[in-house]
Amino acid sequence: PRIRARPTYPHLPTDAKTERSTVSDAGGAIGCSKYYEAYGQKGITGGLMAVWCTHSICLGFHVIPKGEGQNDVFSALFTHWKRPPKYVIYDFACALAPYCMVREPEFFGDTVFLIDEFHGAGHTRCSPACFINNYRDVNSDLKLINSSAAECGNAGLHRIRKSLSYLTQEHAIAFGYAFLAIWNRTRERKAEEKAERATNRSKKRGPEDTVGAHAAKKAKSSDGQD
Repeated sequence: PRIRARPTYPHLPTDAKTERSTVSDAGGAIGCSKYYEAYGQKGITGGLMAVWCTHSICLGFHVIPKGEGQNDVFSALFTHWKRPPKYVIYDFACALAPYCMVREPEFFGDTVFLIDEFHGAGHTRCSPACFINNYRDVNSDLKLINSSAAECGNAGLHRIRKSLSYLTQEHAIAFGYAFLAIWNRTRERKAEEKAERATNRSKKRGPEDTVGAHAAKKAKSSDGQD
């Protein structure tokens, strides 16, 4: 649920405008040319922006009227999270981090913004501090995170892309909501089944089997020493 409104920032003259990662092949204001190379030439605008957990379960989505920008992610996090996530993994984290910190430095003060492994190769002008791979060697938490979880979820959304293009906005939102609700439940059931299989395997082995195996190994070792 929405817990706060997005503020306006009158001292930031570009705040009310649609901001994308960059608009020119020269790298733009943030020194990153990935937006132009990957999206600008294709003329892609609008669509759905979804927020995913590391298990590719959708936490929420909204309709993008013109084109995806930093404000879409910033507004989603600031208006719907009581406290922001510890890590935000996003293909344009290089632009999102300064965008968020300029507007709400206290709220995002403990958040680390990282570019996922899949999209990292396209950011040739960005600082090494933006890439998740540079943190994994020293951060055990990030080693366990599937940085491509959002990419997996977005690939699922591509299944309904054609259908959405023929719907009105109201119907497209309802259709997208229904699709993501089914998607989430399917992912949850698969996770539950996987956990159940793991539990059953553990029960079949039993603690006595483990103890017996250790005892057999110990006896065999003693026989060898004699």
